[in-house]
Amino acid sequence: MPDTPDLLLQERHGDVAVLKLNIPQRLNPLAMPLQERLRAALAALAADRSVRALVITGEGKAFCVGADLSSMQPASGQSLGEQTAQAMEALSNRLIQDIRELPFPVVSAVNGPCAGAGVGLALAADVVVAARSAYFYLPFMPRLGIVPDLGTTWFLERFVGRARAVGLSLLGDRLSAEQAQQWGLIWGAVDDANLATEALALAQRLARLPAHAAQEIRAVYENAGQASLVDQMRLEAERQRQLIDRPTFAEGVQAFLGKREPVFPPR
Repeated sequence: MPDTPDLLLQERHGDVAVLKLNIPQRLNPLAMPLQERLRAALAALAADRSVRALVITGEGKAFCVGADLSSMQPASGQSLGEQTAQAMEALSNRLIQDIRELPFPVVSAVNGPCAGAGVGLALAADVVVAARSAYFYLPFMPRLGIVPDLGTTWFLERFVGRARAVGLSLLGDRLSAEQAQQWGLIWGAVDDANLATEALALAQRLARLPAHAAQEIRAVYENAGQASLVDQMRLEAERQRQLIDRPTFAEGVQAFLGKREPVFPPR
């Protein structure tokens, strides 16, 4: 994969950033140089306090078709499995963690086929919206004899339940955007021509939230997947103890009483 400066496109729309995977001629595989560019871009955006939301999408006909299988060659003295696992720990897994740890909300705009590790990339966002022509596809086990990765198993079980997660993983059926919406895997399916506009509008709404919104909501729902009801309510009470004493709550109350929209400070 030539290391060109165009693997990742960046745009700004006010306080919303947009990142576009840009290997359209190959349907945007997660080539290692692209993953490195993504991590660097995410770090820069996280440090830029003027950014309040992010959209991740693909250029061309696809969102992302997963691993760049054509570039997978074993290094001398190392098996391909060992090399892949090390690359995942050092780069790919950290890319997903980077997204989940961003200090602002993230929207995935799935503009076309979303396959393999691309599914984990898409689902790492806080809100996922897809074009009606898009689909989600897990070829890992039926085509390659391996398990879904980049967090796909973690996301799928939580979002659609174990029966559907296992079925998709074993059968390798394509899941349409509309079916994904019906199953609760994504927020919504929209007409292809409207995807970019709808995704940006969602990100602009998210950008108006309190600066801590994404991190707090991610944390409580991730905990809910393993906590008892009593423990989860205890966590909720503890978060309210901290959050109600912040200026954002006071602004929200004043806005409610004044019958206006709240205006929260930037991060």
